[in-house]
Amino acid sequence: MSGPQCCSNPPSLNPTGGGGHVDKVGGIDSYFTGSPHSKLAVLMLSDVFGYEAPNLRKLADKVGAAGYYVVVPDLLDGEPFNPQNSDRPFPAWIKDCATGLPHLLAVSEKGAEPTKPIIEALKSKGVSAIAAVGFCWGAKVVIELAKSKLIQTAVLLHPSFISLDDIKGVDTPIAILGAEIDQVSPPELVKQFEQVLAAKSGVRSFVKIFPKVSHGWAVRYNTEDAEAVKVAEEAHQDLLDWLAKHHK
Repeated sequence: MSGPQCCSNPPSLNPTGGGGHVDKVGGIDSYFTGSPHSKLAVLMLSDVFGYEAPNLRKLADKVGAAGYYVVVPDLLDGEPFNPQNSDRPFPAWIKDCATGLPHLLAVSEKGAEPTKPIIEALKSKGVSAIAAVGFCWGAKVVIELAKSKLIQTAVLLHPSFISLDDIKGVDTPIAILGAEIDQVSPPELVKQFEQVLAAKSGVRSFVKIFPKVSHGWAVRYNTEDAEAVKVAEEAHQDLLDWLAKHHK
């Protein structure tokens, strides 16, 4: 995962943003939105800027308004990447996350672990099906959940850390939304994901590469840029359409 693209267009975090509320589930602070009575839950896993990003919470509210119970957990333990902290540049932050926060570089095996108590808690409240949506490194956590069959459908937006072997290990419905200008998951790799999924006859999949946008476009867009908003909202609609078809 390259620092510059992964860290471009950083959001101004807002701990009180969104129409939902923050509470703990499975021991993790999480943003909740949508109907708590819905039998269909959606886990949304953030990029390196964490669960307080305004555009992420806005999207969570949009998904919640579609009838789902949405949970955005703080898997970064309150320590998202802060580009303003010159004493902790991206490489140093990633190193700290690998040792102090057991969720980022060790994500290949352990990334899904913190979400398991959340999933169990949701099931205990009567949730019958769980979808997971991941952005950047959060997409890797989603893949691990899908491979472990802990979720019923998956959506990846500008993913990081995803390998062809990961895709080969998925047999749940999955959508992958990629960017044309992406050093992290370039279009060539995303097209390979598509080929692998197309060869899995029993797995429903949808793969789309958005032209003229960069890694992070779906949640780190400039809200005053009409074209950026338009393309982000296209991705959001694809996400909602996928959930409507495969999260029941």
